[in-house]
Amino acid sequence: MPRDLIAALDIGGTKIAGALVDGGGTPVVRARRATPAREAGATVLREVTAVLRELAATEHWARVAAVGIGSAGPVDASVGTVSPVNIPGWRDFPLVAGVRETTGELPVTLVGDGVAMTAAEHWQGAARGRSAALCMVVSTGVGGGLVLGGRLHPGPTGNAGHIGHISVDLDGDPCPCGARGCVERIASGPNIARRALDGGWRPGPDGDTTAEAVAVAARAGDPVARGSFARAAQALAAGIAATAALVEIEVAVVGGGVAGAGEVLFAPLRRALRSYATLSYVQGLEVVPAQMGNDAGLVGAAAAAAQEQRLEGFRAPAPTSPPAPTSPSPNGG
Repeated sequence: MPRDLIAALDIGGTKIAGALVDGGGTPVVRARRATPAREAGATVLREVTAVLRELAATEHWARVAAVGIGSAGPVDASVGTVSPVNIPGWRDFPLVAGVRETTGELPVTLVGDGVAMTAAEHWQGAARGRSAALCMVVSTGVGGGLVLGGRLHPGPTGNAGHIGHISVDLDGDPCPCGARGCVERIASGPNIARRALDGGWRPGPDGDTTAEAVAVAARAGDPVARGSFARAAQALAAGIAATAALVEIEVAVVGGGVAGAGEVLFAPLRRALRSYATLSYVQGLEVVPAQMGNDAGLVGAAAAAAQEQRLEGFRAPAPTSPPAPTSPSPNGG
């Protein structure tokens, strides 16, 4: 029987998703549990195990070649541990060892969720065919990952490309990570909403104070809401430009819930990027929306495992030259 599937896990603060993913990036079998994020670490692991056992009970399990895990972080792939901010019971938790108790001798690859999203976008999404890319998730936090030389670059611990903790405001607000003025402290959904509220924006009759509600108000022309998104866009632009200057990325892919604001975010982001990406070798940098949606974590975990284990049939296409721009303005997409 061919070994042509990868067992993938996408672990976050609200859900534990699992799937068997084929060589085309399609989940052929799925399983899911809620994350008991406030419970003890062993309780959370029991739910991970339940997802894996549900997958293992299918007729397809015999075709599994490897296991890929994309987890909320920080993660440490060098020792197989995770310490997700939004799962307090997991601190230096030996997740890989726990997964191996169920999966046996199958090789296991662990990466952060931002790296998993990057692997998915490079394999099947908006960074497909690109040799150098930054892919980022802008949501409750801001994470990301890198493609360099046409390959996913997770780094030694599986966290490379974590743009959310680049400092873009040296005297800015303290960030929970311990630094000041991080991209995440300015551009994440909760901070967009916080800044809008501090500036005088008020929610509608439904009382919704999320970034999505701020985006609706910005789309309707509310100046405070628009200003909060513009500030977030400026922080993202500064972080993207710094990354581009360092490693010469050719495209930045932006996904996550905040990216769902569409041009409320992307229009000021592209404008701000023109002010930051000024060196000749980064002026052509594109910013585009992510394409993989809710399956990015699962597909990306599979792609990361395939790359590490050198599995045939799961490869991203060879890098090509970037497409000719469709707009005369740089940083478009």
